[in-house]
Amino acid sequence: MSTGPAIPVITIDGPSGVGKGAVSAALADALGWHLLDSGAVYRAVAWVALNRDIEATDEAQLVAACEDVDLKFESSGSDIAVLIDGVSVGDQLRSEPVGQMASKVAAIPAVRRALLDLQYDFRQSPGLIADGRDMGTVVFPDAQAKIFLTASAHERATRRFKQLKEKGEDVIFDSLFSEIAERDRRDRERAVSPTVPADDAKVIDSTDMSLEQVISESKAYVESIMGGSE
Repeated sequence: MSTGPAIPVITIDGPSGVGKGAVSAALADALGWHLLDSGAVYRAVAWVALNRDIEATDEAQLVAACEDVDLKFESSGSDIAVLIDGVSVGDQLRSEPVGQMASKVAAIPAVRRALLDLQYDFRQSPGLIADGRDMGTVVFPDAQAKIFLTASAHERATRRFKQLKEKGEDVIFDSLFSEIAERDRRDRERAVSPTVPADDAKVIDSTDMSLEQVISESKAYVESIMGGSE
């Protein structure tokens, strides 16, 4: 494994529903770099906790789950498969119960510490695109370029509502909006690694932008920082 500050990192942070995954995948594909979806790391722990009936308040068992879970990412183009104990969990990690649980366990300092080494391991040549909530502030503060994506809670709830409806899921917009607003509050106000922009991050508000526009602006910013060498 090759790690260290010589290996470049670009961080893409922000709350859920702002396009972090799509922007990160597009940059990783364009540069030929590795991709870390740190949200999937926390959702994987949440998935394990739910399947093992571990409460969100049981810190000891959650930390133990972090240490013994066999978590792997397999990429094919811009598609990333997450395997837990050798089994692909697919869309299960994207369910609302897993997302809510992930937000709760991510607020536990001991859990965040237990998962740091796993995230550091993704820093390999030729470079890494790290997608998350504290990638630029805590995990990779020495990143060469940092982007923080944001959008209004109402817009993000609208996007998620459409996604779930397209999948045929029965969902109530008001409930979804309330869940997103509460998750935002929990992520923003937690004592350890709150979801805030790094001081040197480029903030992009995607509320009134198409995904293509967000990707284009993100690529342009990265090119300006990296000197067009990619």
